[in-house]
Amino acid sequence: MTTNKTALLSRLENFNPSNRLHISFEFFPPKSEAMEASLWNTIKILEPLKPDFVSVTYGAGGTTRDRTHNTVKRIKEETTLIPAAHLTCVNATTEEINQVARDYWDAGVKHIVALRGDVPEHNGNYKPYPGGYAYASDLVSGLKDVADFEISVAAYPETHPEAQSPEKDIDYLKQKVDAGASRAITQFFLNADTYLSFSDKCLDKGISVPIVPGIILINNFEQFKKFSKMCGTEIPKWVTDLLDGQDNNPTNRDMISAIIAVEQCRILNEAGIKNFHFYTLNKPDLAMTICHILGIRPQN
Repeated sequence: MTTNKTALLSRLENFNPSNRLHISFEFFPPKSEAMEASLWNTIKILEPLKPDFVSVTYGAGGTTRDRTHNTVKRIKEETTLIPAAHLTCVNATTEEINQVARDYWDAGVKHIVALRGDVPEHNGNYKPYPGGYAYASDLVSGLKDVADFEISVAAYPETHPEAQSPEKDIDYLKQKVDAGASRAITQFFLNADTYLSFSDKCLDKGISVPIVPGIILINNFEQFKKFSKMCGTEIPKWVTDLLDGQDNNPTNRDMISAIIAVEQCRILNEAGIKNFHFYTLNKPDLAMTICHILGIRPQN
């Protein structure tokens, strides 16, 4: 893959998907009043793009649980967007989680992103919470007993850091799908071939639900490198060559980041992919730029 920005952009001349791409956005909940105002600015800017849904995350260990619940319900009440609420297994009993799910259903929130969840870093390795759901497959099954939720789960093209092997990781994804998940959303990746190879392996295992590629919007490369290391995500040399040192030039960095994301989507679209999930990091301008280049424009 070329690292020349002009060459990357020129390839868009042949990027003409036959139908409108389907998109979804992920937000993280606010930790302060200022961040809440920033989040709502992001939501209102992106709302006219009419994504299929928007999801709201938890912090590690469920540390932003209440803020996530409040944000999801506010999206449902005050916007035209379809919210998907993240639910995790950590730090809650099955009945506590089930009650949250029932509250969501009663509020009209019928799409759940079901995750095992990560513990806070200082607490060491993951251990199932006493009396709680042990793993995401158990959570999916339990949620289906509560109500007929649409359920998305996580997938890992470069393998979950705690998985015994890539094969075992795909086996576990199949367990989540067999438990009732209707969609998988991937951890972010930067090599399109990695996603395509992973998708083929999932099909070989009998996983037929959509596996939606998660596309990261890089707005701080130094932080991104640390996060990628934690997640086990490879950063190709061509990405490092383009972005290293650009945090001091945010205009240039954002332009390059947009090109990287668009190039991923272009390659995947050529392979037949039309659904993309954008990890926005609550940065609407970068998300809008990428969507504009992809031909996704505000709708009346």
